[in-house]
Amino acid sequence: MIEITSDKNPIIKEIKALSRKKNRWREKLFIIEGIKVIEEAIKASMGIKYIFFSEILLEADGGEVFFNKIKDRKETVKLSTKIFNQITNLDSPQGVLAIVEFKEREITDLYKKELPFIIFLDGLNDPGNLGTIIRTADAFRVDAIVLGEDCVDPYNSKVVRSTMGSIFRVSLYNVKDNEDFFDNMKKRDIDIITTSLSGKPLERKDFSGGFVLVIGNEANGVRKNIIERSTKEIKIPMPGGAESLNAGVAASIIMYEAMMNRN
Repeated sequence: MIEITSDKNPIIKEIKALSRKKNRWREKLFIIEGIKVIEEAIKASMGIKYIFFSEILLEADGGEVFFNKIKDRKETVKLSTKIFNQITNLDSPQGVLAIVEFKEREITDLYKKELPFIIFLDGLNDPGNLGTIIRTADAFRVDAIVLGEDCVDPYNSKVVRSTMGSIFRVSLYNVKDNEDFFDNMKKRDIDIITTSLSGKPLERKDFSGGFVLVIGNEANGVRKNIIERSTKEIKIPMPGGAESLNAGVAASIIMYEAMMNRN
């Protein structure tokens, strides 16, 4: 185990650089924090480049037990509390964070899947919404989440934290050309489903075939050029007083209904 006591160490500079999206995607690395999330990463056999801890860990609930699990790993690095506090994103850290590898998946691999259950995110901006959708997709056996143009980065620290480890189990894809993606799906007779006030009530939709469910931007909804490519439109009946639902909540309701319909 090595110990770092200077914030001029190049490894510390590397961690700080990962706060920026362009650096995360160049290095294919992102930061995770906390005992539970790191345990989930280890359980999922994620590639872990470093595990950093400070004396704070030994004071955290379950920290000593967790320390005994990581102390002999070659990637474990001890930091002074002062340096750890410079790199944590949390107000009340548990004294442990890790640098984890991710792979950029080829969207063409998704085209080969029969009867897929896919969520497409059209310009989703809120990290909390994305984290909720990833976590729900993990719970309800979604095959993949596709992030379209202008989506929030899934490896943003707020997104990662809100997934509670589900980000390690859900297949994420990025596309740079939304129209090309939908054209390829339609060639394969995959339904493109968007939400609309004029759509059929959710409980009347048959989800047994392959489909892409499109969740739109929080403020503007689904883009017009995607709606024009949709093959089905649905709506969530809301007999109460609310006029609309949070994007993460709406997506979760539809994912649950689709899962039950496909069983």
